[in-house]
Amino acid sequence: MTTLSIHTRGPGVAQVTMARPAVFNAFDEAMIAELDAAFTQLASDAAVRVIVLAGEGKHFSAGADLQWMQRASTASVEWNVADARKFAGMLARIEACPKPTVARVQGAALGGGVGLACACDIAIAADNASFSVSEAKFGILPAVIGPYVVNAVGLRQAKRLALTTTRVAAAEALAIGLVQQVTALDALDAAVDATVKELLAGGPNAQREIKALYAQMQPGPVTAEVRELTAQTIARVRGTDEAREGFAAFLGKRPANWIPQ
Repeated sequence: MTTLSIHTRGPGVAQVTMARPAVFNAFDEAMIAELDAAFTQLASDAAVRVIVLAGEGKHFSAGADLQWMQRASTASVEWNVADARKFAGMLARIEACPKPTVARVQGAALGGGVGLACACDIAIAADNASFSVSEAKFGILPAVIGPYVVNAVGLRQAKRLALTTTRVAAAEALAIGLVQQVTALDALDAAVDATVKELLAGGPNAQREIKALYAQMQPGPVTAEVRELTAQTIARVRGTDEAREGFAAFLGKRPANWIPQ
């Protein structure tokens, strides 16, 4: 891969690092394709339990490469639709990954970089991180990343971020739910590793089930259909080998067999 590096961060943990620091890890067609391929590969790798998404250098991601966007502005509608579908597919690949995903955010996360952080299950930011949904500055809009930003911060905050393009510091990002933890820059990796350790303590099948079930949840009334879905799901999962091992490990006061030793 030319725009990414992939390495083992620890037992059961893969880190995907955007590796275009000279342009603050801005992404273009090549990086979008490589991110899609990386998450496809890691999702099917039985040795991988958790995936960390990071950016090399001082910044997480400046979002879309402006040269790529400039090319898009002169291309046909058909080309733009096909190109945007690839971006949408890549974000969906990250969001739907059956394994827990953690965004490690330092420095700037702009435009699509915010979308990448929101597509991950968990986002942990350094205290020097800042976020801007900046597309309107260039006469375009945050369309493809929009659903992920809305899911992270709610509709009204997402509209404010998109309309004003305001740059949000790490503390405000935490307050509105854009990230779930903020730490000192020199403690960022320790914070990510602590969260990864918690994730590795959970059953991998249970985590796949959580992601699949919660993807079907919407805030609002708990309908009869939702109650039936949850009842059917827990009834099915209770009978799995993983559930039996989990209860046996707890009662036997020993680590479950899925926890890396």
